[in-house]
Order: sequence, then structure tokens, then C-alpha cells
Amino acid sequence: MFLGAFRRTHEFRLLIATVGLIAILSVSSRRFLTLQNGLDLLTSYAFSGMLAAGLLVVLVSGGIDISFTAIASVAQYVALVAVMHLHGGWLMLFAIGLGIGTALGMLNAVLISTLRISSIIVSIAMLNVYFGLLMFLSHGNQLFNMPDWFLNAFSWVLWTDSEQNPYVLNAQIIGLFVCFALSWLLLNRTSIGRQIYALGGNAEAAARVGYNAWRLNLVVYGYMGFIAGLASLAQAQLAQSVAPNVLVGRELNVLAAVVLGGASLTGGQGTVLGAILGVAVLACMENGLILLGVSSYWTQFFDGAVILVAVSTIAWERRRQRAAMRRVIAAPAGAAVARQG
Repeated sequence: MFLGAFRRTHEFRLLIATVGLIAILSVSSRRFLTLQNGLDLLTSYAFSGMLAAGLLVVLVSGGIDISFTAIASVAQYVALVAVMHLHGGWLMLFAIGLGIGTALGMLNAVLISTLRISSIIVSIAMLNVYFGLLMFLSHGNQLFNMPDWFLNAFSWVLWTDSEQNPYVLNAQIIGLFVCFALSWLLLNRTSIGRQIYALGGNAEAAARVGYNAWRLNLVVYGYMGFIAGLASLAQAQLAQSVAPNVLVGRELNVLAAVVLGGASLTGGQGTVLGAILGVAVLACMENGLILLGVSSYWTQFFDGAVILVAVSTIAWERRRQRAAMRRVIAAPAGAAVARQG
């Protein structure tokens, strides 16, 4: 029963495409299907994957957020400056980084709900506001010489092969799994998750049954900011330094992954599995291009093409579903007319 239903989903088709892509790249490059390359992929795409887990919730609610990279930049920079100057520890780092991310995300929600302006307009404006303030106050200065307890934490060598190559489980991989697990729990195991789907599916109907759109927006955009703050700290540890302008500009990759995974830009649809597969497809595609020696300039071309194909495919599927539903509804009416005749 479950497998039969799953075979008719967008996620199943994307899973087949992912497996096919992995097979093609494995034949094309012997370095692709190796454990080390897999761990490297998880590590290098953890930041985008963590943000995709947060953006999925926003898209399901019927909104869109483009400011998450600027929120991540602010949370990352302020948290690490505070820790370095005040000689703080993990508690201070997480409190400031996650607190700032959540607060800026909730500010987006307040503006969207109060001004009743399209979320994409508000988030684009706030991206520039957050990023502009950060660059002005930081003067573009990078941060180095961060505490050893931060740079060397959450990293375990699982084993070392015969050539002394270490296989490492690090903070980035852990954070990636944690973020997707949190999003799955929020959307599938809480009443708020059901309300988020209802809000994205039909905001007016959700309001009529008593769902508070203001409160849900605070949860959704606050959660996006929380994930951005967490992702920014994982990225800082990976880079071993902080540059205030390095994160902004990655919005397209994250949006491409979530949309490719089946999330609707109009809300009400999207799954964590789909987002995971969307991230996997883009990560494998970009990594495969590098291993095959293709110019990195083609990466943006393929990202844009993937978004176009994904949106077109999903739109075609929904038109087909609506047409089938209209036929089902029309059939009894036609039968009734025939009987009267």
C-alpha cells in the first residue's frame, strides 16, 4: 500500500533521478562513489542543506524568505565577535547566534503580517538592510584566531584507512541531520505543522477554522532564522574564519534544492524527503561537474535550469491532477443528467 502510493509521488521520481545521476557520475569518475567523497559532499553542502531544511517550512506556509543568508551572516559575525572579546564559551555562542537569528526571522514575520506586503518583497528588502548594516558596522573586516575550543570541537575520526586517510564525522554533518530531523518533527509530528500546511494550502480557510496566521508566521520565520543561525556557526567552524560577505549570494542554490524537492512556491506542499533529495541532486551534480573538469561557471546555469525544469514539471503534474479531479466531480453530475433525460 505505502510503496504503491509512494511510486506516484514527485519524491519517488526524484529518487530515481538521483540514483540515475549517481550511477552516471560513478561510471564517469571513479573518485565520485567513494566514502571520502561522500563525507566531503555532506560537509561542504551542509550549510546549504541546513538552510534548505528551514526554507522548506517557510515555503510550505505559503511564504518565501530570501534574507536567510544575511541573517546567517549577522548571527555568525556578532556571536563570534562577542565570544572572542568577552571570552565566552559554547553557551554564549549558541545563545547569541541562535537568538539573533530567531529575532531577525521574527522581525521579518512582524513586517510581513503588519504591512501585508508580499513576503518576497519584505525578505529581499531585509536582506539588503541586514547585510548593509553588517558591512557598515564591521567595515568588512574578517575574523581570525578564533578559540581552539570552537575550531576543534564536534569532530571525530571514525577510522583511518590503510593510506592514513581519516574519515571524519564533524559538526557540519551532525548539524545537517539535526536540522532535517527538526523540520520533519515540526511538520509531521506537531499540531503547528498541520496548521502550517493548512495556512499554505488556503490561508482564508485556515483563518475561518481559527488558525492564527500572525502566530504561525512568527513560528515559521523565527524557525528559519534559528536554522540560519545554527547553520552559520557550523559554516564558521568549517571555514576556520569569518568574512561578513561570504554567505550572501547562496540563496539561489538553497531555493533550487527545495523547489526541486517538490515544495510549492504558492504554499501547502513540500516534504522533508523531497528537500533532502533536492539537496542531494544539486550536490551530486555540482560535485560531478568538478570531478569531470567542467568549468565552475556552468554551475549557475545548471542551477537555474534545474529550477525551471522542476517548477515546470510540478506545474504540469498539478494541472493533470486538477483535470482528473474535475472529471471525477463531473462524472456524477453527467450521470444524473442522463438519468433525468
